[in-house]
Amino acid sequence: MNKRWTIAKIKEFVEKNSESKLLSTEYHGFSQKLLFKCACGSNFEKTFTKFKNNNQRKCDVCQPPKESR
Repeated sequence: MNKRWTIAKIKEFVEKNSESKLLSTEYHGFSQKLLFKCACGSNFEKTFTKFKNNNQRKCDVCQPPKESR
């Protein structure tokens, strides 16, 4: 299933599945980092793949990165 994500679909996904807001206005592919605003007010960048698949839906203060193994 190769779903083509558009900036509008990503914005809708972010609004339905997190407390964060999407600030980016363009989407050029899965490797591009997008700008989000966390519920606490901090801005953070993540690729949409990480946001969607790894549940990294908050800034690093609210959701610290997992320690590498």
